[in-house]
Amino acid sequence: MLPFQIILHGFLLWASMGFLMPIGILVIRMSNREECERRLKIIFYVHATLQILSLLLVTVAAIMSIESFDNSFTNNHQRIGLALYGAIWLQAATGVYKPDRGSKGRSIWFPIHWLLGVTVSLLGINNIYTGLQNYHTRTLRSTSVWTLAFTVEIVVILFIYLLQEKWQYIKQIRSDLVNETVTASELRNIFNR
Repeated sequence: MLPFQIILHGFLLWASMGFLMPIGILVIRMSNREECERRLKIIFYVHATLQILSLLLVTVAAIMSIESFDNSFTNNHQRIGLALYGAIWLQAATGVYKPDRGSKGRSIWFPIHWLLGVTVSLLGINNIYTGLQNYHTRTLRSTSVWTLAFTVEIVVILFIYLLQEKWQYIKQIRSDLVNETVTASELRNIFNR
C-alpha cells in the first residue's frame, strides 16, 4: 500500500467529514432565526451543496479504500468507517425526503435528521483521529502537527457552533446596554440643567 494512497484517502475524508460537513452544519444553523424566504433558500442550497460535495468525497474515499486497502475490518478505524459510510447515506436520504416547514411530518423528521447529523459528525471526527493514529502506526511518520491542526479546527468550529446559539442573545444584551447608556446620558443632562 502506497503512502500516497493513504494520504489521499485521509485528505478526502478530512475535506469531507472534517471540513465540508461541519461548515454545512454551521450554514444551515443560520436559518434558525431567518425570516426572509430568499435568504432561507440561499442558506438551504449552500447547505445542500456542501453536504452533497461531502458525500461525493466520502464515496470516492470509500471506493479508493475498497480497491487499495486491506479491508479485513480488524481495527476500529475500518469498522467505524464502514458504519459511518452507511450512516452518511442514511443522513443524505433523510435530507432528500425533507417535509415542508410547518407540516406534521417535519416534527418527526427534524429530530431524526438532526440526530443522524450529530452521530455522523462525531463518528467522522473520531474516525479522523483514529485514521491519523493508524497512519502513524503504519508509516512511523509523526502526525502530531496534523492532529493539533485538526483539533484547533474542531475547537474553532465548536466555538462558532456555540456562538450561533447565543448570537441573538448577545445582540439583545448589546442593544439593551446601548439603550441604558443613552437613558443614563439623558438623565445626566436633565440633572445638570
